[in-house]
Amino acid sequence: MANFLDHAYSLVHQDNAADQPTLQELKTQLEKGSDDTKIETMKRILTIMLNGDPMPGLLMHIIRFVMPSKSKPLKKLLYLYYEVCPKHDANGKLKQEWILVCNGMRFDLQHPNEYIRGNTLRFVCKLRDAELVEPLLQPARQCLEHRHAYVRKNAVFAIASIYQHLESLIPDAPELLLNFLEEESDHTCKRNAFAALVSISHDKALEYLGSVFDGIPNADELLQLAELEFIRKDSVANPQNKARYLRLIFDLLESNTSTVVYEAASSLTALTSNPVAVKAAASKFIELSIKEPDNNVKLIVLEKVDQLRQKNEGVLDDLTLEILRVLSSPDIDVRKKALELAMEMVSSKNVEEVVMLLKKELSKTVDEQYEKNSEYRSLLIHSIHQCAIKFSQVAASVVGSLMDFIADFNNASAVDVISFVKEVVEKFPDLRPTIVERLVSTLNEVRAGKVYRGVLWIVGEYSLEAKDIRDAWKRIRASLGEIPILASEQRLMDQVRDGQDDSKDQLNGHANPSQPSGSRKILPDGTYATENALTSQAAETARLEAVKAAQKPPLRQLILDGDFFLATVLSSTLTKLLMRYSHITDDVTRVNALKAEAMLIMISIIRVGQSHFVKNQIDEDSVDRIMTCVRALAEFQKKKELEAIFLEDTRKAFRTMVQFEEKKRAAKEAIERAKTAIQVDDVIPIRQLAKKNTIEGADEIELDLERATGGDTATEDLSSKLSRVVQLTGFSDQVYAEAYVKVHQFDIMLDVLLVNQTTDTLQNLSVEFATLGDLKVVERPTTQNLGPHDFLNVQATIKVSSTDTGVIFGNVVYDGPSSTDTNVVILNDVHLDFMDYIQPAHCSETQFRTMWTEFEWENKVNINSKAKSLREFLKQLMAATNMSCLTPEASMKGDCQFLSANLYARSIFGEDALANLSIEKEGEDGPITGFVRIRSRSQGLALALGHLKGINKAGDS
Repeated sequence: MANFLDHAYSLVHQDNAADQPTLQELKTQLEKGSDDTKIETMKRILTIMLNGDPMPGLLMHIIRFVMPSKSKPLKKLLYLYYEVCPKHDANGKLKQEWILVCNGMRFDLQHPNEYIRGNTLRFVCKLRDAELVEPLLQPARQCLEHRHAYVRKNAVFAIASIYQHLESLIPDAPELLLNFLEEESDHTCKRNAFAALVSISHDKALEYLGSVFDGIPNADELLQLAELEFIRKDSVANPQNKARYLRLIFDLLESNTSTVVYEAASSLTALTSNPVAVKAAASKFIELSIKEPDNNVKLIVLEKVDQLRQKNEGVLDDLTLEILRVLSSPDIDVRKKALELAMEMVSSKNVEEVVMLLKKELSKTVDEQYEKNSEYRSLLIHSIHQCAIKFSQVAASVVGSLMDFIADFNNASAVDVISFVKEVVEKFPDLRPTIVERLVSTLNEVRAGKVYRGVLWIVGEYSLEAKDIRDAWKRIRASLGEIPILASEQRLMDQVRDGQDDSKDQLNGHANPSQPSGSRKILPDGTYATENALTSQAAETARLEAVKAAQKPPLRQLILDGDFFLATVLSSTLTKLLMRYSHITDDVTRVNALKAEAMLIMISIIRVGQSHFVKNQIDEDSVDRIMTCVRALAEFQKKKELEAIFLEDTRKAFRTMVQFEEKKRAAKEAIERAKTAIQVDDVIPIRQLAKKNTIEGADEIELDLERATGGDTATEDLSSKLSRVVQLTGFSDQVYAEAYVKVHQFDIMLDVLLVNQTTDTLQNLSVEFATLGDLKVVERPTTQNLGPHDFLNVQATIKVSSTDTGVIFGNVVYDGPSSTDTNVVILNDVHLDFMDYIQPAHCSETQFRTMWTEFEWENKVNINSKAKSLREFLKQLMAATNMSCLTPEASMKGDCQFLSANLYARSIFGEDALANLSIEKEGEDGPITGFVRIRSRSQGLALALGHLKGINKAGDS
């Protein structure tokens, strides 16, 4: 492995050496090349310098042969070179060559071409040396009066930059910019001038704002945005102006420009928490989410509304229906966000209107075709479910409406409806008779096996009256068809076969002579043929029997298709109905007849499953379950504990699950409320004593900008930093190196500490990194000189594009005493911990099953652990994989030697990871064995999760 890495490093180093031209070659190209050649040469020089080589010997050649050029692209590259070129010598003094550069810049500031002037002014903003800036000051001031707006808008920033860093050179800059603002007519120049004035003099900016205050609603969009930003800052410094600002912001909310409306609404909520203002700002955000076509904008403004809702509980409830107008957007992510937000804001006042609107949207998914129609329908059903569970007054109408769609929905949506109906029928006893009656009436329309199972379970558990039981039995028998199933199917097939044989005989001329002949018929080729009446009758009979065979009742068809899980649910349902009916009626003869009929159905199903009529033979578990029901029917009148198992224990288990889900929802709501709650003993924040951007009330826009640019507003624990330090070299190497690895969103930041352990100065020392996998080095450390026993910190940035396993490797290169010697210290590999990118997540059972079916990559990992219990192994597996358990806690309670659970996680790149755990424990002290199946859309994620050490070693400690 070491030899392979040595060879790889040498190849990389040789390639870099071969690609990089010598200093003399670059000088020749600058001296003798054309403008196009010089442009390419300058690009190569800039690339080399950005990679860490300062190339100080080129400055004079660039001054002589590039600075006099009139080519505008070359001039732009020239100023980029000035920006990265070292300006000081080893003593910290300005290099003499920069006097020539300064002279060239002064001529460019007076150049007749406005774009050269503007480009030069932008470079002046980056100068910090008084020796360079002083000769440029006068031409820069003159640019404020240039005829072209491009020059003027860059000149104001140059003046402000000079004042910020070298105030003594231009002490009158605030008055200069204030006068410029009063005389300027170009909108962009005024905006830049105001922003520049704000950066150097708050008082002068306030003075100007007061002079134009009444005209702000009619000002240009760019200037309005800059003024709103200043207003937000000034309201903190001068609270007495807040009332005046609020009136202005309310006027700006009616602007015709979306950007101004967004900034005005954001400023309004930053200045006040008055309910009227908050509602006005939220209304404008919602209006933007409906009006703006960009889906990213819609998501951003909806997130702003969500933040307002969290901080102002109950204030925005009246806007729930307005938020649901966003459902007109075709994007599924926008719809999902709108529905989530609306469900948080729904109340007893508006729940009926919300449910009515959701039901209309649900009916549209049946009549029309949307993008990701089934997913949208599932979201709507889930939202209606939430409304019905929270507010019992709408449960009846909601359940009735949803059950109307059971036959129209696809499999996944209908399963969602049945799951919802099961929870409602348990929570609201008053609705049980109506729901059971509606479900029984739909038995002949349902075509999906999962839906049929849910319907049968509800009918078996909640058919409590004699009439309900008789109706349910009648409908089930009608949906099952003639029994015994196997004998009737064989008879039907024989009839169809006999009819087809008779028709073939008639057509072949083997008819009985005594049978009457039919009329002559003209064939397509013009000849005559005799059509026998009996032949026609036999063919018609065969056709009718074939049609009859194709139109089997739904329950019968599902069983013949091999759905024996449904057959076990049917057997259990018939057993429950009969047991309950035996307590209600005194008609023993009727009970015995039904018992015999139920047993016949169950045995008939087993015989069908063991015959050639089905593709998949019945499994042993299904046979055991059905035979258990047969024995229960035969013995339940003698053994009362059987009735308790079938009639009480199953419903008790389901009731426990429903109660657990309610507790989980209540706990989640309590956590959300606690986030915004203020305790009586909370510390009072004092702005003057707090760190920057760490107190409540800090400018939200600044916080968002800091997070977007890689800042971290939260302080990191020292122990967590130490755990991320990776040793890259040995203690005996000439250069010791260690790296602090920090994962930030889609990047890995390597902060490398280099220590020179020799008594010599290491020249041109650089750290070179390379990667394997979906990693890319985007920022390389610069070349440095490291003194004896000195140390140095360098940074490297690596971009991550997926959660596949990746490796970072590299070396430290420095020059030896001789110019031809190059020393290399190979670094240890840094393996990417992709678990930093995986976070626990939650999804519905339907979504989990849908993804499980769609995902093609599966990794099956065998389990052999010494954990003390199955539950302990599950907890440690969740900790090792960062996955959450979707299986309800209530369904895993009790003592059992077997455990099965579904796990789910999601990466920050939007990748889903699913897992199904099936384990068992052999005896009290035996090991835990089984397997976990991991599925994902990408192969890398499935393999990476399967290779985690925690999966096989969870609990071993």
